Amino acid sequence: MKKEDILRILKEVESGAVSADKASELLSYRDLGFATVDTSRRLRHGTCEVIYGEGKTREQTEKIITALFNSGEKTVIITRIDKAKADYLSQKFELFYDEESRLAVAGEIPKPNGKGKIIVCCAGTSDLYCAKEAYYTAKALGNDVELISDVGVAGIHRLLDKAEKFENAKAVIAIAGMEGALASVIGGLAPCPVIAVPTSVGYGASLGGVSALLSMLNSCASNVSTVNIDNGFSAAYIASMINHQE
Repeated sequence: MKKEDILRILKEVESGAVSADKASELLSYRDLGFATVDTSRRLRHGTCEVIYGEGKTREQTEKIITALFNSGEKTVIITRIDKAKADYLSQKFELFYDEESRLAVAGEIPKPNGKGKIIVCCAGTSDLYCAKEAYYTAKALGNDVELISDVGVAGIHRLLDKAEKFENAKAVIAIAGMEGALASVIGGLAPCPVIAVPTSVGYGASLGGVSALLSMLNSCASNVSTVNIDNGFSAAYIASMINHQE
């Protein structure tokens, strides 16, 4: 919610078109009993509250989406939901759903309105579930985004062939499991912030992504910052904030 949105609501209260209770709901939060929906998050963060879908029932998710739409939102992201919930929600809302990443977008997918481009790179096809979570999150947050897959360091020429794409990027998201080396290599090539995402892909000693996490945290490339294991969503959210900075 922008300053002009707040002024519009206040003027509607002044004219009697909107009640004080409704205005308070739009500018603060809405208590649904099982959830307290943050309807003013756009005012603070520039983006709507995102719904973490895992552990919520389909009916709870529907009510949260409805509350956000009623507060004036046009796009709502829901992460980590299964196909059965997505099928149910698609009967209630206009819904995009990617089964591999388990990410859904209710409502409109906005046109890009950022300052530049976000590049999402993943080391292997096995990392695509995480890369697609980052890709579709970035799209839903209003970014021009490109996905480059299967460019891991075991065949580094594949990555070097794409290196020129980093030159005009505002941020690069580097996603990898195993030993997580991709992030450091991209950090050495890209003239912008690199957000590293370790995945849980790998054999036993990868420890479900802990090995990649530690490698990325210890990267010698100073432009690399790291998020949690399999957290493509947060990487895209941060990249979007970078891409929308004035």
